[in-house]
Amino acid sequence: MSVTRFQVSSPLSPTAAMSVLTDFSATRTKTWSGIEPEHFHVHDRGANWAEVTEGNDATWERGRYEWDTTAGSATMVTHDSKVFGAGGGWDFRFTPAGEGTLIDVTLTRTPAAFGPRVLAALLPLLGTPGLKKSFTSAFSAR
Repeated sequence: MSVTRFQVSSPLSPTAAMSVLTDFSATRTKTWSGIEPEHFHVHDRGANWAEVTEGNDATWERGRYEWDTTAGSATMVTHDSKVFGAGGGWDFRFTPAGEGTLIDVTLTRTPAAFGPRVLAALLPLLGTPGLKKSFTSAFSAR
């Protein structure tokens, strides 16, 4: 198992930052630089959950997002991933910080095959800067 953790500061309120994460409209591909329109599909959706496939040619994943605005938390459980397969996912915690929000992000990968396990092991070392940059951009003021 590989765990990658980082924090992002956002000028948005916790509620506004959560709405960026849980906006599954067509604008998602503009907000999140790693999501290409041809790899974005909302399979099903409820009031506080969504089943989606998102990503790009190199790295897409399908998962289930669930969120609780009152608790300031959201998760995404990975059902399938081009690179890592099923298992693991994302955890988000939104904490008020001054006039903005501190967002704690945890990415867990649990690949079964050897190659993806090696990539997952390198992710905390090599992938964190790119992930953090992508999230910082998405959680900037809208």
